Amino acid sequence: MKFEVEEQHPKKKKKKRLTKRQKMIALIFFLFLVLIFLLTLLLFMPKKEEEKVPVKKEKKEPVVEEKHLQIVDENSKERPIAIMIDNNIGSARHEGLQDSYITYEIIVEGGLTRMMALYKDKEVEKIGPVRSSRHYFLDYALESGAIYAHFGWSPYAEKDISYLGVNNINGMVDDAPYWRESGAIAPHNVFTSTNKLRETAKSKGYSLESDDWRLLNYSIDEIELFNPNEDTGAILANSVWIPYSYAQNRSYTYDSEHKYYLRSMNGVAHMDRSTDEQYHYKNIIIESVRNFTLDSEGRQDLDTEGSGTGYYITNGYALPIHWQKDSRKGKTRYTYEDGNEITVNDGNTFIQIIPTSSTVGIE
Repeated sequence: MKFEVEEQHPKKKKKKRLTKRQKMIALIFFLFLVLIFLLTLLLFMPKKEEEKVPVKKEKKEPVVEEKHLQIVDENSKERPIAIMIDNNIGSARHEGLQDSYITYEIIVEGGLTRMMALYKDKEVEKIGPVRSSRHYFLDYALESGAIYAHFGWSPYAEKDISYLGVNNINGMVDDAPYWRESGAIAPHNVFTSTNKLRETAKSKGYSLESDDWRLLNYSIDEIELFNPNEDTGAILANSVWIPYSYAQNRSYTYDSEHKYYLRSMNGVAHMDRSTDEQYHYKNIIIESVRNFTLDSEGRQDLDTEGSGTGYYITNGYALPIHWQKDSRKGKTRYTYEDGNEITVNDGNTFIQIIPTSSTVGIE
């Protein structure tokens, strides 16, 4: 009898299912491996050189400094002060004249001369010696609207100061801004300062401001009268000789290095007593004006109203000019021969008002 043996199959094992937590851990582990792989690639793969893009540099515009006039402050309304200066003291006893922006010299009695110095926008501690007034100097103080400072006066000046209503500070009456110094005989020993004069002017009720102070037109840029490419009519002026009388003459020598004129009186260098510096000027204006004797004292008068001829001199050259003044208070107008008004260089100006009989030497 056969027994059939039943074939037995092994039982299938049931697959274990992962829990959610295990799946999450596996996913995180997988992502971690991917991250490690990517980091490895980044670290060890050869880097491609980046193309350098040229950076455009912005062009910086050059900084141009604004130029300003040096001799005076054009924006200032400070009223000028005109001071009468003794000129009968030799060539080495003046003080403070270098800081004047305009200086005049005019003949007086005895063939001598006197000066008048104008100050604006500068404090000058010592100026002088101060001397008495002559009436025709008033015409040139008034054209700049200046306060007029003097120590004494001629009878004509006393009359005209009152008649013309000149704001004046006379040391014979207002002695506060003046002082005398030893070492010189009176009346050649009086000095003053711009600060003291302004304090006195204020106490007298004079205005310290003016909108009408300008006399000359100034150029910030250098003016050259000579042009090698054009016939300007300029005359070489390395030396200038100006006679006032048989006993008095003035001269200037051009300093080409500094581009100004060194001043001498009667052939002797005109020096400042305090600084021991020779006076020098950027511009020279020569103006011929008729003079005549008024009285037995030899006092002079001038035909300040009218017109005449002269020269403008700067930077080693000179040009003929005309002057015109329509009234005693009116401004003198200086023009070239073609009628155009002159413009002067930025610097101090000496106006030499000379007798029409004088012959100027320019070389």
